[in-house]
Amino acid sequence: MSIFRTKNLDDMIAVARKPGGLAKVLGPMDLILMGIGAIVGTGIFVLTGTGAVTAGPALTLSFIVAAIACGFAALCYAEFASTVPVAGSIYTYSYATLGELAAWMIGWDLLLEYGLATSAVSVGWSGYFQSLISGFGWQLPVELTAAPGALPGVHTIINLPALCIMLLLTAMLSIGVRESARMNNIMVVIKIGVVLLFIVVGARHVTPANWHPFMPFGVNGMLSASALVFFAFIGFDAVTSAAEEVKRPERDLPIGIIGSLAACTVLYVIVSAIMTGIVPFKEFLGIDHPVTLALQKAGENWFAGFVDLGAILGMTTVILVMAFGQTRIIFAMSRDGLLPARLSKVHPRFQTPFFCTWLVGIVFGALAAVVPLNVLNELVNIGTLAAFSLVSIAIVILRKKRPDLKRAFRCPGVPVVPALAVIFCVTLMAYLSWFTWVAFGIWLAIGLVIYFGYARKHSALN
Repeated sequence: MSIFRTKNLDDMIAVARKPGGLAKVLGPMDLILMGIGAIVGTGIFVLTGTGAVTAGPALTLSFIVAAIACGFAALCYAEFASTVPVAGSIYTYSYATLGELAAWMIGWDLLLEYGLATSAVSVGWSGYFQSLISGFGWQLPVELTAAPGALPGVHTIINLPALCIMLLLTAMLSIGVRESARMNNIMVVIKIGVVLLFIVVGARHVTPANWHPFMPFGVNGMLSASALVFFAFIGFDAVTSAAEEVKRPERDLPIGIIGSLAACTVLYVIVSAIMTGIVPFKEFLGIDHPVTLALQKAGENWFAGFVDLGAILGMTTVILVMAFGQTRIIFAMSRDGLLPARLSKVHPRFQTPFFCTWLVGIVFGALAAVVPLNVLNELVNIGTLAAFSLVSIAIVILRKKRPDLKRAFRCPGVPVVPALAVIFCVTLMAYLSWFTWVAFGIWLAIGLVIYFGYARKHSALN
């Protein structure tokens, strides 16, 4: 029954600590800002409008429900990350507890989740970038502004800004994680400043009457919005992908995971409350720039340029961190033999998976450039919810199999907290569309074919 074979945790940790591997340069503040960099972006600048139409002013509760689901899973992630500081996130944890097939399938799932997220956010970044430069009177040739067929009745060839931002961030990731972290930290500080300024400016224009009725579509509407805005919290799990590049993973990883999730939850709840207090929720229908709309309604047009800048920086850091997480998962799968060995080769000078990083950047940059993409929130969400459910199950198994392991951080309330994480995640999955379930099933079926056709035979455990 080779599909259930598991990796030895002690061997995995020993391999991660061998000389010549990934550079250990990240501290707790780097990890918190990395998590915020991945979380605060599309969610706060785009999805708040869509969520408001679905839930009304109860969007604040939707964010809290989604955060609770993430919070339970985050506690499980924190124990795993501090106990098994190895690259690969939930893929690695599953390999040590649930077996090779489960690990492959969740790794395959994460490749789709992170890949589509970077491509889709790149397209969103392109739109905000073009909006920003148009304010200075600059325009790109229309043929270079979008993928073929993305604009009805307009002849377009390629989304050049989306491709350029992907390649620029790929170059940054390939030459060193320390440099990438520094740039991420700077951009995160600026965009958080923009969000805080919106809170200060917008709070003066709130009309409490706009919060009534608070829950116009009932509990179902609130939970449907939770399933939708769950995309807004994707990213804190990418912090665990950096486990092998953290100076003190036993202490710093739990701080990074829980700290970034808590900070972002507070920001989401406050911003959504102010937005729905300024603008009646029905007016957000079809709006992809809800924060700007709220400012325009408040008569604060001078601030719109700052919001565009904040959105651009927000999406830049999302792409950066998600691409980073994807390359580290591919790195771990390749080192285990499930993917070609070249993908786990570390550059002797930069100490990064150089070839893997450029492959990811080129493939998903090309996807963003030539394929018309809506932000595929639901498809990304279902993969993430499945991953969170698995990590919650895996922590219970690890407690049973290896009670002797030294744990710098222990998830409280096991098995109750992991069970609550699974219940919350499965409940939110049930509110996703049938099309999302079908598409997810097709992707997993392709993964099964590749596993039995290649990965199982080439596995290092074979």
